[in-house]
Amino acid sequence: MSQSVPPPGNPFAQGAGPGQVPQAPPPAPPAAPARSHVGLGLVAALVAALVAGGVYGALAGGIEREIGWAAVGVGFLVGFAAGKAGGNNPALPVVSAVLSLGAVYFGQLVALAIIAGKELDVSASTVFFEHFDGLTQVWKDELDPLTFLFFALAAFAAFSGSKKAAA
Repeated sequence: MSQSVPPPGNPFAQGAGPGQVPQAPPPAPPAAPARSHVGLGLVAALVAALVAGGVYGALAGGIEREIGWAAVGVGFLVGFAAGKAGGNNPALPVVSAVLSLGAVYFGQLVALAIIAGKELDVSASTVFFEHFDGLTQVWKDELDPLTFLFFALAAFAAFSGSKKAAA
């Protein structure tokens, strides 16, 4: 038995003998659908915001000063979690930016509670939960342009992180 050799330039003639119809190659698989799990992305961003905000606050309270790169890290972590879990839905970068603002605010309040707890010789949770109105008033009194810069950096990092993680 001899096998026929396909004529040059005809890729479909492989193995086709005289009088046989050449077989077309199998079709390419369809492109993977774009991931878009908005609910999962929102939950991941919320959890990341709470955890990152708490860590940011503990770090800032422990050293008794704010760190700008840590606010960027908070924002990026929130955005990255949203993008990885939720995909490329266009709402996730915006929601991530908003949640990162809340996370940085929460972290700043935690830091103030830790610092006040050290000075008053009470636990930070007592200051946070039982004197929240006084804590927010101290936060308002301490506002400066640097605080708003930290907010802006965190929001930008969250927006960018969400876009990059979803790509």
